[in-house]
Amino acid sequence: MSAETGIDQGRSAFQKHRWTEAYENFREADQSGGLPAADLERLATAEILTGESTTGVETLTRAHEEYLVMGDVESAARCAGWMGMQLMFMGERARAGGWFARAQRLVDEQAEPSAVQGLLLLPEGLGKLYGGDPAGALQAFSSVAAFGQRFHDRDLSALGLLGTGQATLMLGHPDKGLKMFDEVMVAVTAGELSPIPSGIIYCAVIGNCHLAFDLERALEWTAALDRWCSERPDMVTFSGQCQSHRAELFMLHGAWAEALAAAAAAQGLSVKGDPQALYGGYYQQGEVERLSGKLDDAETSYRQAARSGYEPQPGLALLWLARGNAQQAQAMIRRAAAAADPATRRNMLPALVEIELAASDLEAARRGVQELEALAVECPMPMVQAVACQADGAVRLAAGDATGALHPLREAWRLWQELGVPYEAARSRVLIGSACRALGDELSAVMDFEAAHAEFLDLGAAPAAAWAASLMRTGSQTAAGPLTAREAEVLRLVAAGGGNRAIAAELYLSEKTVARHISNIFLKLGLSSRAAATSYAYEHGLVG
Repeated sequence: MSAETGIDQGRSAFQKHRWTEAYENFREADQSGGLPAADLERLATAEILTGESTTGVETLTRAHEEYLVMGDVESAARCAGWMGMQLMFMGERARAGGWFARAQRLVDEQAEPSAVQGLLLLPEGLGKLYGGDPAGALQAFSSVAAFGQRFHDRDLSALGLLGTGQATLMLGHPDKGLKMFDEVMVAVTAGELSPIPSGIIYCAVIGNCHLAFDLERALEWTAALDRWCSERPDMVTFSGQCQSHRAELFMLHGAWAEALAAAAAAQGLSVKGDPQALYGGYYQQGEVERLSGKLDDAETSYRQAARSGYEPQPGLALLWLARGNAQQAQAMIRRAAAAADPATRRNMLPALVEIELAASDLEAARRGVQELEALAVECPMPMVQAVACQADGAVRLAAGDATGALHPLREAWRLWQELGVPYEAARSRVLIGSACRALGDELSAVMDFEAAHAEFLDLGAAPAAAWAASLMRTGSQTAAGPLTAREAEVLRLVAAGGGNRAIAAELYLSEKTVARHISNIFLKLGLSSRAAATSYAYEHGLVG
């Protein structure tokens, strides 16, 4: 195939988002007779999108040099700027700084201003955004957007608006920031932007929707990102981030096995060329493991997530709470929340309230509720209302105001049900039951505990199931608690030192049935070993 044919076929494939085909045709044409600078840029984009980021940077370097030879300094500066951005995403800060400096020098040498000046403001905006200066970031990103509009550069305009929305969110104005995200997504979904800016915007918008408790928007844009990635099946970059967002939604909606599968896919794609998926892939895996009671596994996952440079909070603090160390959890969540920007802090507030209550600091928990209630007034979305009502009810209950707790807790349960978030709905149900018990309505309390317990069992949430089970036990109940008569008998024999085969022979059951009973016992009681089951049996009078 001639170089000209390869170039034509590469351009056609690129236009149709067939990145591997574009890469192969451009690469063959390059080896046959070389590529013009613009096609070297296209080749670099295809390489980056298919996970060959290092090779893509090398090709972009060649495009930069080719533009210089041609005397097209503006295009050479643009390549240098995007090279800096890509290296920054790859974590190579020093090299990124070098390319930004080169791009700035080339821009400074030009007599006329250009869109590249706006591009070179992006790293400044990002530095301020993640460096604790959202007001400075807002100014920088506003300038980026202005350059984009002035020079009719849609990519730059969209990235500037994205950054402006993020800064606005971090400044504590979620409603305004979310409206900016909707506006920038219009350009993405209309296909007006280049592939790399489109992917950056998709993933950033979804992440910020989760940060602002906007589950509906997160679901809508994750579905759109999923379609976008599916139409580009050979794309690695951004596909991993899509999987991590899917994992978070699966987890919230109670599909924990699917969440783990999506998290594993994100981890795999992070290795193949989407490093931004590393945090989400491992953090979401850790969340499922923590709620399932696999605390050591969860800690390992959180540590893996931390390798990304982002702190795995509030999951890590809640892990220490699950281990029974409320003081460590309290110190951890307080430090993390105090150091966070307003948007990230608000995302930590439900965990902060839960931990402060566990540590018996009612006033600190109340302050967290007040922040959530202020957010609910400013941005009255269902998930914000749900977390605010649940936190308010929990604090009122802890303060001895069971009557005042019931209304916000029931409202939280209703909202969680409508949102399809079963774990939090079940937690609200346990708190409702506790309020009913405090008011002397024992029958209603037990019904709520039983309903929550069944939901936790369906999810596989062993610690929460054990919590509900402990509340189900009353003076009139047997010591077996939530266990069936057969499960209680199996537990007695386990405590007596019987193995599965001996227990099966004693009860005329198959070993497989005994194993299933033991698995149910562990899940219902939140236990993880035969030794723990034996201790439980003795503590609760099931064995003499």
